[in-house]
Amino acid sequence: MISIERVRQLAMQLSDTTEEPHFHLPSFRIRKKIFATLWIKEKRVMLKLSPVSQSVYCSYNPAIFFPVPGGWGVKGATFVDLDEVGEDIFKEAMQTAYNETTSKK
Repeated sequence: MISIERVRQLAMQLSDTTEEPHFHLPSFRIRKKIFATLWIKEKRVMLKLSPVSQSVYCSYNPAIFFPVPGGWGVKGATFVDLDEVGEDIFKEAMQTAYNETTSKK
């Protein structure tokens, strides 16, 4: 289990990250590009992963990591259940989303 506040702390530890609103959700960005959104009511985080990384994390535990329904999920948008995820695997997944977002041109 990981708290909403801990998610914020971990995101903001990543270099040059900003927290900005994205419609009704807090989002975490690097160079104005979203790599994560925080779904407070649902106790979830959406991580923007590549489809390959998404398949790796979803195969780890599909009850914890699962594609966002619809087209965004097909492109790699992945929900993480904060009530179930451990901090180490969450940090790794968030770092992956951050790295993949920074490497895009």
